[in-house]
Amino acid sequence: MELFNVVQTFKDGTNEYVRRAVSPEEAMTAFAHYTNSVAVKMGFVNEVMITDMLDCCNFHWVRNKGIVFPQIEGASK
Repeated sequence: MELFNVVQTFKDGTNEYVRRAVSPEEAMTAFAHYTNSVAVKMGFVNEVMITDMLDCCNFHWVRNKGIVFPQIEGASK
């Protein structure tokens, strides 16, 4: 089974891995949680990303833009 990481990037440019080497399901659950967290609502987090174990981006969310990768037609912010 392929494993994934979830990382959030703070407004000061630092980042934190909030999940490492987890299943696709757990990565998506964490992604949904961290893109709607209190830290996002308070403006502390600017980005949340899912990467594979080769550090390739699989999902990328950016504050005030929503999901920017992959491009999903009709996706809301």
